[in-house]
Order: sequence, then C-alpha cells, then structure tokens
Amino acid sequence: MALSLPAIMRTTAARLSALYLLLFALCAVLLVFYMTSLSARMLTAQTQETINDEVLGLARAYQRGGLPVLVRVVEARSRQPGANLYLIADANGQILTGNVQSLEPGVIETEGWTTEPFSYQRFGEGELDRLRSGDQTAPSTGTSGAQSEGEKGHNAIALVLRLPNQMIMLVGRDLGEPERFRAVIRRSLMLALGMMGLGGLLIWFFVGRAALKRIDSVSEASRRIMGGDLGGRLPVTGAGDEFDRLSENLNTMLARIAMLNEGLKQVSDNIAHDLKTPLTRLRNRAEATLAGKHKTTDYRQALEGTIAESDQLIKTFNAILMISRLEAGYSSETAGPVDLAATVSDVVELYEPVAEEAGVVLEATVPEAVTINGNRELIGQALSNIVDNAIKYSTGATESPKVRVTLERAGGEVKLAVSDNGHGIPDDADRARATERFVRLEKSRSQPGSGLGLSLAKAIMTFHNGRLDLLPANPGLSVVMSFPSRDTH
Repeated sequence: MALSLPAIMRTTAARLSALYLLLFALCAVLLVFYMTSLSARMLTAQTQETINDEVLGLARAYQRGGLPVLVRVVEARSRQPGANLYLIADANGQILTGNVQSLEPGVIETEGWTTEPFSYQRFGEGELDRLRSGDQTAPSTGTSGAQSEGEKGHNAIALVLRLPNQMIMLVGRDLGEPERFRAVIRRSLMLALGMMGLGGLLIWFFVGRAALKRIDSVSEASRRIMGGDLGGRLPVTGAGDEFDRLSENLNTMLARIAMLNEGLKQVSDNIAHDLKTPLTRLRNRAEATLAGKHKTTDYRQALEGTIAESDQLIKTFNAILMISRLEAGYSSETAGPVDLAATVSDVVELYEPVAEEAGVVLEATVPEAVTINGNRELIGQALSNIVDNAIKYSTGATESPKVRVTLERAGGEVKLAVSDNGHGIPDDADRARATERFVRLEKSRSQPGSGLGLSLAKAIMTFHNGRLDLLPANPGLSVVMSFPSRDTH
C-alpha cells in the first residue's frame, strides 16, 4: 500500500486527526478574537477610569474658583506631554480652550460617555499636514466641520459634561495605545497559533505515516490468520503504545480461541469414543430384555439399570456443559464472599459416611474463618469432586488409607489442599493430563466415573482466577486449589 497522502486520508485515524486539526484551527481563531476583544475591553475600562479621575480633579477646580480656575487648569494640563484630551466649548460648540483642534461632528452634542470611538485632531497636527501638502489656508477651529481628506485623525473616547452656565467640557483619552496593544496581541497570537498549527500538521502527517505502517503490518498478519495460519499472531514492537496493547489483547484472544477450538475438538472426539460404550450398553440391555420371555422383576431391573445409566449420561453431559461455560468465561452463577472454612466443613461432613464405608480416614484441618470472593456452590462442587477422587483412589493402596483436607493462607493466596496416601500419579506427564476431559489414568476402568471430575474442578478454579495443581504427596497425590486472597481484589 503506497504511503501517500490520499492513502493516509482513507484511514479513520487520519480523518479524525484532520477533524481535530480543523477544530483546533477554529478554536485558535476564536481564541485570537476573544483575547484581542478582552484586552481591548480591559484597556477601555482602564481608560474610562483614568478619565473619571481627571473629571473629578477638574470638578474640584471648578468648585474652588469657577470657570476661570477651570480654564487655567485645563490649559495647564493640555500642555503637559502625553496629556489627555481637554476641551471647553461654548453652548454653540465653538472651541474656547483645550488641546483639541477639531472633532468628529456630533460628539459634544450628547452629554455623557461617547457611544463609539470618535476621530479628532490636536492643535498643530492639521497645520503640519497642510505645510507638507503646500496648502497655506488658515485652519478653522470648530467641532462641526469634517476633516479634510489630507488630514490625519486619531480615535478616542471621552466624557462630555454640561457646566451650569451651559458651556461644554470634554475630557477624553486617545485610543492609539490600546489599539497598538491589541494589534500586538493579535499578531503574537496568530503567529504562535500558526506555528502550532503547522507543527501539528507536520506531526499529524508523519505520525499518520507511521501509524499506517503499523496498521498495514496488523492487516497483513490478520490476512495470514484468516487464511488458515491459526498459530499466527499480530506483531508487537515492544513500544508499549496502543497498537502494542491492541496486538497483545488480540493475541491473547487468538490464543484463547485456539484453546477453545482444541477443547471443542477434544470434546467431540471424547464424546464419540467414551460415550459410545454406555450408549451401546443401554441398547444391548434393552435388546436382551426384549429377547425371550422374562418375568416382571426382570423387566423392572432392566428399566432401573437403564434409568441409572441414563442418569450417569445426563450427569456427564451436564458436566461437559458446565466446563464449557466456565472455560468460555461465562456463567450465570453469582460471586460473593465465601467462607472456605465453612464450605470445607460441610463437604467433609457430607463425605464422612462414604469414607467410613470405604475404610478411609477423612480428616480436615481448617482455621476458624477464611473468606474469599467466589461462588459457594461451584467451589463446593469442585472440592466434592476432588475429595471423592481421593477417597476412591486411596482405597486398597495401603492398610490404613487416609485423606486429609487442609486450608491455609500462603502469601497472597488461600490454598485448599486435599491429600491422600494412595498410589498417586508418579509421572509428571500423567499429572498434567489428569485434568483433561474424559482422561482416566486407571487402565482397568474398575472405578466408576467419566473422567470429568478434575476437568470441572480446573474450570471452576479458572473461573475464580485461581489454579489447580496436582503435586506428589510421597506417597499419594495432593490436589491444591489456590484462590486469590480477598484482600488482593
């Protein structure tokens, strides 16, 4: 796949990145306008505060000496460097004193703050412009005439007041400095955001190319897997980024699917082989019962045998279904706090008559209370299967067969062990196979069972995020159920 811009833009990640870039640009433009307008409002408010202070000072001068003192103060302040705008005009708008030569028409006609910035000229600026242009016409001092085309104006805001004698006083401030400040802020923000946008665009392009390469490698591996290479896995670079995390999760999922497929194949094979015998036995028993003449008791015994065989088949299918559900990570069973000590006591009490009848000593060593998170019924079923196996396979191994159940904490785990002193399973390979479905290590098959007890126990432990370990007890076998401690959840 060619790593060109059109190829990158066909990917969802690139389109999302382009959308984010567009949103970033829009937000940047809005930010520029917001910051410039905010700075202008702040400077305008500061200007109005300065004008108010000036008006208060002039009001005090007017109160001290009337109009003559006010005029002298205005003339003195007008001549100061960087002075504000000062103007005193008569009732007709004719300028009497101040540092303003001409105003935009209509400015002093309304009392109060000017609603919009207005243009004006100070004394001397119009004469300088006329000298530069060669015009020797004498200037006029008024507020109603429009500025000539060659005259240079300024913008300002002002407060217009009516004096008691109907004369007009204007105090204002030039907006040149706020405008320049706002322009500097606008240019700085636009430059900074433009550089950020360009950098973001370059980063997006090069990162998009790298991401597209990773996606291509993942797609190629996926095609191989879909082509039949079920042992294939997605590439992991070791960078620890989101692609690696996705590949690791998918690889775990593929491994899980492969394990389930293998389990399904084994179940199919085992059902075909191991369940064929009891079904054949059922058919033969029914055929033998129908052949010849039998008494009512014979038919009853045959039906009872058929029912018992059917019950065993139903138990086998239920165990297979439960194992499949647990191994698939789904179960309708609910989990909660489970007192393992009480569960062990109940199971031991249940199997004491069975052990006594078989001549096996059944002992339990448990603390007062050990609580974990789990499902009490599933744990009890797993423990029952293990205890039943221990009693079954310790009988006849020694003169004093014994089964011992222990419960203890070990580090961050809770270990529930069932140990017997029977023949055990000396071969490591056989111990690994013992938890598979329908596996029965007993060659003679003299003991009843379907070979699903330890498989179900292992599935239950996997459901509880625990482990099922088969360890040699010398003599005998020790089956250890390791649960995560409730404190680690």
